[in-house]
Amino acid sequence: MPIQATSVRPVANVGVLDTSVHVAEIGARLDRLPSSRTVWMLLALISTGGIFEFYDVFFTAYVAPGMIKTGLFTPQSLGFFGSLKAIAVAGFGTFVFSTFAGLWLGVVLLGHAADRFGRKPVFTGSLVWYLVCTTILAFQASGEALNIWRLIAGIGFGVQLVTIDTYISEMMPCSLRGRAFSINQSITFGAVPLVALLAWLLVPHTIFGLEGWRIVVLIGSVGAVLAFFLIMAVPESPRWLAAHGHAAKAEQILSRIERKVEAELGYPLPPPAPAMPEIQVDAKFQDIFGPAYRARTVMLSIFNAAQVIGFYGFNSWVPTLLIARGINVTHSLEYSFIIATAQPLGPLFGAMFLDAVERKVQIIGAMLVMGLAMLAFALCSSPLALIAIGVIFCFAGNIMSFAYHGYQAELFPTRIRARAIGFVYSWSRLGAAFGGLAIGYFLQMGGVPAVAAFIGGAMAVGVIMIAVFGPRTRGLALEEICGRR
Repeated sequence: MPIQATSVRPVANVGVLDTSVHVAEIGARLDRLPSSRTVWMLLALISTGGIFEFYDVFFTAYVAPGMIKTGLFTPQSLGFFGSLKAIAVAGFGTFVFSTFAGLWLGVVLLGHAADRFGRKPVFTGSLVWYLVCTTILAFQASGEALNIWRLIAGIGFGVQLVTIDTYISEMMPCSLRGRAFSINQSITFGAVPLVALLAWLLVPHTIFGLEGWRIVVLIGSVGAVLAFFLIMAVPESPRWLAAHGHAAKAEQILSRIERKVEAELGYPLPPPAPAMPEIQVDAKFQDIFGPAYRARTVMLSIFNAAQVIGFYGFNSWVPTLLIARGINVTHSLEYSFIIATAQPLGPLFGAMFLDAVERKVQIIGAMLVMGLAMLAFALCSSPLALIAIGVIFCFAGNIMSFAYHGYQAELFPTRIRARAIGFVYSWSRLGAAFGGLAIGYFLQMGGVPAVAAFIGGAMAVGVIMIAVFGPRTRGLALEEICGRR
């Protein structure tokens, strides 16, 4: 039968020890759960929300030719955003900038919300924000209004992926955590070939009086409605509930999960390992810069700013980079779709080894491949070679992505996990916003080789951060990782 945790008092000065013990007991009970349909169904439901973050971010690249063709990025249409021409960037680069500037503001302004209000309210609320704002965006008639609504949509939705990373790290057993992040990424990256295919089929056309790019955007909004009803079945994190004094609710949710797993197995679960309590104190933002976590915060902030230049720098510009290599618009969308089919495959491949290989090693290896692939992309001109190199880049990028999403979620304790992930991840949003502008500048000044050199340098910075300053985490309970100095 499930091991029952003792009741504890709500978090208060006199109850800090009781609370920390209960959180540790909850964690130990979650960590002893075996691979089961219940565990993987929970992961699938959590991942459903992430599909629309990836759909949203990646449609940026694939609708670009259609947006540009309709004249939305002329100086007259851009209004205020036309002033970015002062730094040698105009046109579609302003849309890329607005996308990631909004996402950055979202994680900075709302990154702490999941720690304060709970994982589930923020998870569902951000999806509703995406649905409303993106629907409005699809009907804008000027580049200025388009960019404004793109930024507003990003503010609300930018916290989604932070919450998903927090959810997975807290709900998945430690022996399955790496595989869980890879499967999550495979599900969410499934949105990329979908949006690439829809763009290839729809962007060049006008249907029922709507330009194709608008239909691609609206399809994401329709899908978000369906996803909302699915993710309502996701429970609140028992770790978060226990840490905030809701012992009875945490016990209710975890006991229900345990009963379902036992029913599948046909025998009782083994007893949990001895619990290792985290220090439970009132969480403050400055805790992420305290002596225990300062080095991790700085290391991950620099890493995030660097890695995103390669990951989104390529994926947000791939049709445009192909056009710069001499391929016409129609074929660039076709080739982009072929490249995008590799997006869900990298995480599936990684699922075979990622819990057996140290997380930081996966990140370093993937970033080295990304840097070399970008160099090859700059030197080749054959369409087949460009497609093959693009597939390799995406494959490596996805391995790097699921590895670091899991890695950074492991390095902070429950009480500050969401705000810490939000802060370090915000640097990836900021890096993507200004990296997108920089790539537009380098593409204009030096072509694809200049872009390749810029991305390669960023990959080198990311490798150094993880290789030199990143701690090891494989196979360790969250409480053990967060208790190490």
